[in-house]
Amino acid sequence: METETATRWLTDTEQCAWRTHLEVNRLLTHQLEKDLQPFGLTMNDYEILVNLSESEGDRMRMSDLATATMQSKSRLSHQITRMENAHLVRRENCESDRRGLYAVLTEHGLETMRKVAPHHVASVRRHFIDLLAPETLTDLDKALKPIAEHLRAQRGRA
Repeated sequence: METETATRWLTDTEQCAWRTHLEVNRLLTHQLEKDLQPFGLTMNDYEILVNLSESEGDRMRMSDLATATMQSKSRLSHQITRMENAHLVRRENCESDRRGLYAVLTEHGLETMRKVAPHHVASVRRHFIDLLAPETLTDLDKALKPIAEHLRAQRGRA
């Protein structure tokens, strides 16, 4: 016979923290996205450009980039096609695996990163970093790390 376990409903304090987190996440993402619009970029575009610019040779296997950006391979493929049309990235065949493809940052993509990054960092500072005291940032980092580690482990199980 199965035993039912009672739902552990959120306390008022837990509910408040959870809803504040959701609101901040939505509002901050919306604002950062809005601040990238003048450059013709979305947050997904910027995240891809960052990943490529921080990778050896400004390139990543498409499958690794999909994992890094938490996108399905199909969604990433459409995103890369759009970014290819804007001359930000190009695809290259993987010599060691005929089925594999690389996404490669173009010179125009690198120039775009150099131009946009200072504005994006200023936006992150204005809407997040500078609103918190340094010790609060340290506490926030400590508080969020176990959640990130747990969720990464869950993602690895999929």
